[in-house]
Amino acid sequence: MAVGMGFIIHMVWEWCTKEVKPVLSDANTVLIALIDRIRMLDNDLIRLNQKVNTVLHLRGKSIERERVAAEIEINKSEEDRVASGGNE
Repeated sequence: MAVGMGFIIHMVWEWCTKEVKPVLSDANTVLIALIDRIRMLDNDLIRLNQKVNTVLHLRGKSIERERVAAEIEINKSEEDRVASGGNE
């Protein structure tokens, strides 16, 4: 009985070292490569998000400048209209 159990254990050990271990090594290598790619993509997304925020911030400033200029033009037109005495 003990000899049979030892033989089974030996066969399982050989199967694990010859079949499973190389596959696990390959899977580990692929997993490390995928983690590195995910990190690179995460860094790219962070940089892209910063660029988008910068563009939106600058665009917001230019829109605000355009709004202020338009408001000044409207106020100037109203003052000219009131000064000329016309109510249109």
